[in-house]
Amino acid sequence: MRVVVDRPLGCVHPRHPDLIYPVNAGEPPGTVSGDGLPIDVYLLGWDIPLTEATGQVVAVLVRADDDEDKLVVIREGTRWDDGEILAATAFQEQFFQTTLRGLP
Repeated sequence: MRVVVDRPLGCVHPRHPDLIYPVNAGEPPGTVSGDGLPIDVYLLGWDIPLTEATGQVVAVLVRADDDEDKLVVIREGTRWDDGEILAATAFQEQFFQTTLRGLP
């Protein structure tokens, strides 16, 4: 999946200045999520800020208390178990009731 990064690794959240992104995050072009905006994606496996990336969708983070879920895309050639995914996304997902659903 191709993802355009709008929140590169190390950037500050626009509404929460104490929240710094430890991963790249963005959206696949042309998608719409439950909140009417593009689907949000966490990109795992890249250790530099990006503007765009292509990787494999491996999980969905389902938020019981929000209108949108998040996709998890990993860099080709890397492996992430559920615990590693949850740890990498906890910087933001800790504020929601999130369940990880891995893809087959």
